[in-house]
Amino acid sequence: MLDKNDNNRPECCSALIALELSRLDINITALSKVHVTGVGNLQKHGTGYTLFWSGNPAVEGHFSGVGFLVRTSIAIASTLESLLTGYSDHIMSMHLPLRNKKFATLLNMYASTLQSEPTEKDRFYSELRYVLWYTPAADKVIILGDFNARVSWDAVAWRGMLGRHGIDNCNKNGHLLLEFCMELQLIITNTIFQQKDRLKTIWRHPRSRHWHLIDYILVCQRDRRDVLHT
Repeated sequence: MLDKNDNNRPECCSALIALELSRLDINITALSKVHVTGVGNLQKHGTGYTLFWSGNPAVEGHFSGVGFLVRTSIAIASTLESLLTGYSDHIMSMHLPLRNKKFATLLNMYASTLQSEPTEKDRFYSELRYVLWYTPAADKVIILGDFNARVSWDAVAWRGMLGRHGIDNCNKNGHLLLEFCMELQLIITNTIFQQKDRLKTIWRHPRSRHWHLIDYILVCQRDRRDVLHT
């Protein structure tokens, strides 16, 4: 999450993230709540990364926004500017070339919160469904982002979509996500690796102070073996 108080200055608010990615040797990361208007990109001189973003039109303010921070050597080699598509301030895609003329489509998204109106949630999943339907069938698909959902650990009821190592109780947003995964044969990879809960959770509730898992990485079931760890 980038600092919304930095207004429309991505060159300031993503610098520390780029430096941390360099330290951890990470090539690509998905960002949510970038709070930057329009669609654009900016090379982070001195860090080796380029920021690509998709936000609201300037007249609508800085409500949400999503983006990718990509190692510049990859961005240049892949001419990524022409391979990234910003659909809205909630969904952005990257069509990344692989070896042997194959591609991976990375989707970065920020889903409606639990308090959002049902029509807003339906609109989000309709848009995400539309993007996936028009993704080339041969592509490896990786969906990353903040789903604002708790999916629990019921791997029996949601076999193929959910592993045995989830946490929390499933909420309404979790049911929406699991039904979406069932429809499109996606697996929530966060739940298939056994590790300590503190390495899974990402967000602490402001009142209960409990930590929850709401950010997920989804892949097609056929690509399950490509995921080494989440």
